[in-house]
Amino acid sequence: MRNYSLETDATELVGPWLEPVLAEVLEFRRDLHAHPELSFQEFRTTEKIFEHLVSAGLAPRRLDGTGVIVDIGEGPIATALRGDIDALPIVEETGLPFASRNHGVTHGCGHDFHTATMLGIALVLARMHEHSPLGGRVRIVFQPAEETMPGGALSCIDQGALDGVPRIMALHCDPRIEVGKIGTRIGPITSASDTIKIELTGRGGHTSRPHLTEDLVFAIAQIAISVPAVLSRRVDVRSGVSVVWGQIHAGSAPNAIPVHGVMSGTMRCLDREAWHAAGELLDEVVQQSAAPFGVDVHLEHTRGVPPVVNSEHETALIEASARAELGDDSVVLAPQSMGGEDFAWFLQGIPGSLMRLGTHVPGGEEYDLHRGDYIVDERALSVGIRVLCAAALRTLREPTAA
Repeated sequence: MRNYSLETDATELVGPWLEPVLAEVLEFRRDLHAHPELSFQEFRTTEKIFEHLVSAGLAPRRLDGTGVIVDIGEGPIATALRGDIDALPIVEETGLPFASRNHGVTHGCGHDFHTATMLGIALVLARMHEHSPLGGRVRIVFQPAEETMPGGALSCIDQGALDGVPRIMALHCDPRIEVGKIGTRIGPITSASDTIKIELTGRGGHTSRPHLTEDLVFAIAQIAISVPAVLSRRVDVRSGVSVVWGQIHAGSAPNAIPVHGVMSGTMRCLDREAWHAAGELLDEVVQQSAAPFGVDVHLEHTRGVPPVVNSEHETALIEASARAELGDDSVVLAPQSMGGEDFAWFLQGIPGSLMRLGTHVPGGEEYDLHRGDYIVDERALSVGIRVLCAAALRTLREPTAA
């Protein structure tokens, strides 16, 4: 691994290059926030991205359906950067003057911010390249449908997003980290995330005579308790395997044992190998938990995304860039998240790193992601642009980029 330091790896600061385009990027972000679009429906968003890139003299490429890829510079690709562009099916409750005009849809996860960050980086790099050739290429992927499983990243990869790309970096808003700071972590930073659906059928009857029935509700209760417990003993506990149920439906009367029931939830894991192992064990554990009750069980296990595992080299590169742009105290350790993030698919073939972008106002209200009232401190926009743009410039100066 190469050790990055401010003395040996100094690059030209991004801040002065950003100032002339920051107002355009901020206006673009507010426009996206007012017009959010759901996964694989980001048609207006795609057009707005495309128009701004073309106006900057770049040659973007539309992906099938939605999404955009653009290269800045000439020669071999030094790195790719990724921003997700889709919104959530949530009613906005922020009261902002540029709040969602598409009722029931909002950027409650900050993807409008991610998209605007990537546009800002593209505009800055285009200005730099026009002034003096970059000495290589930076690819920016405006990815659709992160909020679906298994995610729009796979579609981007199928369409050549990673062709010739040696590494990739990305960011995600984090309302737990103060604005002006970023969070990084080497190794797993997000979890694998699968969905589980179990349907049960059995002979129902009166609750006074459960011995004459196949007590489906009792079976559901046992499965709900047993499956997480057994998996925690069959898979390395250090992997963080977690099964949590979000839905259980069975019956309609307090004195009748039903003939049908359904339960569903998620299985999450911080280790790639354990993710595969837990998936292979899941059906066996479910069937064994249900067997004593005589019910018929059908399991639907839908693979979602693997964990995001940040590489040491690219994480160090981001940290050095942040300290150069923002100061020595600008980097904090990001907590691991059990949430899923389809950026993980990009990291199956090449190294990379996902950083956390602080959006919390010190002393201000605390938010969480996927909330209709989530407000991002817009000062974080220049932070994200400066850090990842500086990181991209560092990759252009590595020997492999020549």
